[in-house]
Amino acid sequence: MTAWPIAELLPHAGEMILLDAVLEHGPEHALCIRRVPTGGLFHDADGKLPAWMGVELMAQAIAAWAGCQAKAAGEPVRLGFLLGTRHYTCNVVAFEPDSELRIEARRDFHDDGGMGVFACRIEAPGVLAEARLTVFSPPDASALFQDGTFQDGKSPSPASEPSHG
Repeated sequence: MTAWPIAELLPHAGEMILLDAVLEHGPEHALCIRRVPTGGLFHDADGKLPAWMGVELMAQAIAAWAGCQAKAAGEPVRLGFLLGTRHYTCNVVAFEPDSELRIEARRDFHDDGGMGVFACRIEAPGVLAEARLTVFSPPDASALFQDGTFQDGKSPSPASEPSHG
């Protein structure tokens, strides 16, 4: 496990933190864990976590990787945005309560401007989910906003706000 609590690695708070810990990390990958609770903010009425939430778990694993890289370099954790995913597949409809999910993010591409592509997987007994996620973490996210608006002068709306992760 890392020396840093997960809450110090992610630009999230409270129930929005969906990972429990980073088990290992390196220059190209992070391996995180999540024990699925019974019920929660994103859970179905039957207490299960829908499989489509796997994309957010993967995005948070990428954010945890970035947080580990920042902490190791003595830099602050940066805000990141999930731009999209390709070919998300999952062999289950939902993640069962009390199951222990291992979420891996492996860097395929990353540039100095903050763009990145990661190959991600979620594994547990009887569970396999895979996707490639495209993310953006600008060197200075505050430069994207001015007085609550984007630099183009438009106010962000729920439909136009990028997903954090």
